[in-house]
This record gives sequence, C-alpha cells and structure tokens, in this order.
Amino acid sequence: MMLDPTKFKDWEIAEEAEKTLPSVEHFREMMGLLPEEIIPYGKTPKLDFIKIMNRLKDKPDGKYIEVTAITPTPLGEGKSTTSLGLIEGLGKLGKNVGGCLRQPSGGPTMNVKGTAAGGGNALLMPMTEFSLGLTGDINDIMNAHNLAMVALNARMQHERNYDDERLAKIGLKRLDIDPERVEMGWVLDFCAQGLRNIKIGLGGDGKTNGFPMDSKFGIAVGSELMAILSIARDLKDLRERIGKIIVAYNKKGEPVTTADLEVDGAMTAFMRNTINPTLCYTVEHQPCFVHAGPFANIAIGQSSIIGDRLALKLFDYHVTESGFAADIGFEKFWNVKCRLSGLKPNVSVVVATIRALKMHGGGPAVVAGRPLPVEYTEKNLDLLEKGLANLFHHVNNVKKSGIKPVVCINKFYTDTDEEVALIKRLCAEQNVRCALSEHWQFGGEGARELAELVVEACEEPAEINYLYPLSMPLRERVEIIAKEVYGADGVEWAPLAIEKAERFEADPYYADFSTMMVKTHLSLSHDPAVKGVPKGWKLPIRDILVYGGAKFLCPMAGTISMMPGTGSDPGYRRIDVDTDTGKVRGLF
Repeated sequence: MMLDPTKFKDWEIAEEAEKTLPSVEHFREMMGLLPEEIIPYGKTPKLDFIKIMNRLKDKPDGKYIEVTAITPTPLGEGKSTTSLGLIEGLGKLGKNVGGCLRQPSGGPTMNVKGTAAGGGNALLMPMTEFSLGLTGDINDIMNAHNLAMVALNARMQHERNYDDERLAKIGLKRLDIDPERVEMGWVLDFCAQGLRNIKIGLGGDGKTNGFPMDSKFGIAVGSELMAILSIARDLKDLRERIGKIIVAYNKKGEPVTTADLEVDGAMTAFMRNTINPTLCYTVEHQPCFVHAGPFANIAIGQSSIIGDRLALKLFDYHVTESGFAADIGFEKFWNVKCRLSGLKPNVSVVVATIRALKMHGGGPAVVAGRPLPVEYTEKNLDLLEKGLANLFHHVNNVKKSGIKPVVCINKFYTDTDEEVALIKRLCAEQNVRCALSEHWQFGGEGARELAELVVEACEEPAEINYLYPLSMPLRERVEIIAKEVYGADGVEWAPLAIEKAERFEADPYYADFSTMMVKTHLSLSHDPAVKGVPKGWKLPIRDILVYGGAKFLCPMAGTISMMPGTGSDPGYRRIDVDTDTGKVRGLF
C-alpha cells in the first residue's frame, strides 16, 4: 500500500514498503544470479563482483543513465529522489531496471542532511540498514585508513628510538619522515569539528606513547580510500592503488607511501569485501545497488565504476547519480569516471525544482526555521524565467559531452501549471526534452513521463566527447574547465599553485593523473553566495593537492574542510528506538 508522503514521514513509508518486500531469493532469480553469487547479509546481501563479472563478461551492456542537477540551493533539487523515482518509473513501463547509489555517511545522517535515501514514494530501503552502516564498507575504509596512520606513527617512533643497525636487524630501512610534512590524518564517520586539528603522542617519557606531532581528523567518506573504491575496476586495481597512497614526505621532499610502510597489503585485507556492491531496493521493489560514498569535493562524488559495470550486465536500464550539480559532479563523471571506466552513457537527467530556479533568478534568502517567502510558494514567472539561465548552463555542459540531456522538473505541490508550462516551452525552444515528474508523491506512476522520455533518448546513438585529452598540461585543463564548464573568464594562479603545477607538468609520472577540481558546489563560481550564472569573474586556484593512489591532482579554488561540523539542531536529537519492537524511528 502506497502512503501519502504529505501525511507520513519517510521512515514510515519505508517501514510500510518493507512489509511486502520479497525475499532475497526472489531478487536473485529476478536478476538471473546463481546462488553462489550472493553473499548473505540479512535483507541487504552483497553481490560477488568477481564471480558475476567472470560469468557475464561477454554479455552486452544495458542502457546507462546518469542523474545530475542545477546548482544546489537550500530549497533542494532531489537527485537521489529522482534517481529512485526514475527506476520506479521505468519499472512501471515494464523495463528490466536497476541502479547504483552511494552509501550515506554517518556524519550527515546524524547531523542536518539526513540519509540521502531519496524521499516520499521514491525512497531507498531498508532505510534503517541503509542509514546505519549497511554492510560495513565505511567501517572497513576507516580501519584501513587508520591502520596506515598507526603504521606511520609507529615507524616515526621507532626511527627516533633505534639506530640504523637496529632497524636493519628487523628488516627496516630508515624512511626519515618529515613530521612537518605528514599528509594523512585519522578518519571518523561523524561530523566532529573538535577533531579537525589535534596533537598526538603526548605524555609519558616521550618514547612509549608514539611520535608526538600535530595531527588531524577528517570524515571517513573523504578518505582517499573511498575515492579509490569509487574508481577501481576490480580487486587487482584496488590493491595497486592502495600501495601508492602518499602518507607523508621525507626530509628530502620525497613521497612516503603505504607500500614504503609495508602496510598496503593489510589495508587491502580490510577492504577486500568492499569491492562487492550491496543490494537494496526501492519502495516499489526494484533492485538498487549501493556502493562507494559521498563527498563530491575532493572525492569523485560518484557511485562506483564496479557498481556500474555490474549493473550494466544485470539490467537493461541502469540509473546512477553524480554528487552536486553538473559543473562538479557531472564534469567529473564525464571527464574522469567515464574515461577511467570506458563506459559510454546514453542519457543525463538534469534535475531542477521550480523553487530552486526562483532562487537562482534572484529570489530572497531562505532562513532555516522561518516560513518560506511567498515568492517560493506562489506563482512568479519572472523569477523563474531569470533562474532558468542556471538550468540551461548545466544542460549545455551535458550537451558538450555528447550525452543526451533530459530535464526533469521535480514537482512540489506548490508549483503551478503556468510555471511548469514556461519551463517546458523554453526547453522545447532549445530542443531539450523536458518532463514533469511527481515521483515523490506518486512513485513510479508519477515518473512515467520522465521514464518515457529517457527511454526515447536512450534509443538515439550515444557518443561521449571528453573536454580535454590526457596529453593536455594541467593548467590548460583547469583553464578549459573554468571557461567551458563554470563560465569563468579565466584562471588566477597563486604562487604556490604555480610552483606545484610546474613540478607536476614537468614530471611524466603525473601525466595520466585525473584533474579533480575542488570548488564550492553552491555556485558556478568559487563564491558560494553567487547564484544564477555569474559573469565577469576568474577562478582563483590557491593550491594543488595530490592523491597518489587515486591518481588525482586536485586544484583548489578556495578552502575546504575535510571534517564537517555538527550543527546546533542535529538529526540525532530525533532518532530513537522503539523498545517494544526494536525498530528505529526518526531517520530522514
């Protein structure tokens, strides 16, 4: 029975849908899997990637559909909700469909963002398991990452206390790590601002409590290991990349890797099971994999290449999403993920809400806890039309890739027919498919129009044209991304960024590293306060980070915190357990 999302909360809708959820055996047979290809884990088993891919390696791929959006605002766009609604809508058309989404971080779940499980009748389930750790991939990443830090700190302590002869007796060569150039910190999957900057190794006699030094914590899903899991093609690729993670630099300025610390094999042992996607479901009981995690700033912000490879063998239509808007998430999907995977997408769905478009058109600020200004709840064609410039900027980015765009108007009950008609008319003038979708309220039935247009677009020839060749030097890549994707007039390089760029461009080792831009997701520019489509600005690059295992060079257009903070009214205040039934309440 479908519940009305205007009257029931998401966890109540998920709980109702679970009452009729078929068995794991039903889904195994639906997807054509063999019994040994399922790794049991209650309602959310893992799928044995290696076994399935070996069996299906010669099977043709299905249609590949990506979901992106306009520039985010506090009024919301709903990429995950649309992804799930589209899966449900394709299911209503009788298609063999599935998807792959990212696992939520415990930080946002217990803070202000919630689980990112979609919403209303376009929701991922089982919601409790999805929201609270699932099958442990993030825990495995935390253990592997922190083991590298254990190895680093122990090595620094022993090198301080032992001479070269004693080190040689136990098979160690002095690494001479520079305590001022330790790149990694520790990770925890909560938003804990009090751990951003710490000191470790304090107390005692200075010899037995580890090496004393400044250190830090980041959120687990921002670990380079999560980025590696997102882009690895298989276990062998994962293993090789883990060994190249740069943990620190020595006093000569040379990188010290996890392989140098001889910890890379043990890290891979912790992560061996993370290559297997987890099986979850929509509230209308279509299969949807969960693999890799969020954090689309320095990380790639995509569900995994492994998840896509598997889903394209099992489904005729496969839906995935990219983090943030088409200037960040889709750009990385296009020029990094697709290049690394070799997969060719058919369609990109660009999600927009009328309310968010009005904000991009100059609508008033939204203050948490206060009623929405009437501009967002009543018809205002002037604001909407002005805001459509942001939508069409992102649509044009998709067009540049060669992938077919389909605009999705993610409907709110306050939207008027005149506003919907305006968007459809202007999309038609630009020769862009546009669908109104009411999946939040009506599930798959509400997404029929969107699903039909996506199927239509999938029948057209698929091409992908990368924005730049890998032979292009780093600074030229950044220049073309800034101008072509963000709409900047150019790039301004800080002295430190120039120094690093020159070094990376001169060293052939970095020639095939991906360009992973670091920029606010709240604006096409580097300034999160600027909405719409800003003109007459240049992108400032202040630094370039290097991720040796993921093989990312990350030009930074501003500062970024790897450890978010918990707000004054976090979600954990409303989460509890019914002690009579053991069910979790209050997830959102």
